[in-house]
Amino acid sequence: MKKYNVWRFQSYHYCLTAMLERYVMLLADRDGKGDVMAEWRGKKPNIKLEKAYIHVYNNGTPNMPWKRFQSRLSSGQLKIQKKEANIAGLQLADLLANPAGRDLICKKKGEEMTAPFGTQVVKALYETKYHRNWRGTVRGCGTKMLP
Repeated sequence: MKKYNVWRFQSYHYCLTAMLERYVMLLADRDGKGDVMAEWRGKKPNIKLEKAYIHVYNNGTPNMPWKRFQSRLSSGQLKIQKKEANIAGLQLADLLANPAGRDLICKKKGEEMTAPFGTQVVKALYETKYHRNWRGTVRGCGTKMLP
């Protein structure tokens, strides 16, 4: 595997890009259209994140053309809400993100994940939610690890 000489993305923007690609693939599989919402991180980070979203929406990525994003995403603007708004989708994302991230870190380190709740969440994600390739493999298709 080639290593990157220079990492071109902020990690948060890279994750946004990877998740948008997967979200658009999910919407296409279900012939649907969807919204994208992020949690408030501060004025300057929000502006940068929204610019990253708009760039993907208008230009696509090396893996997916812009037309595919625009045909599946309902808006060219990223919706951003504060935690205090108590948006159900953002609450759910919080519940899933930490265990999913911990699982990938544990796998990379060759360690076992021991948190009971996190282990149950990850098991459900692998069994029923993560996208997989035609061989049934999740890694590289439903999960993504930064180099």
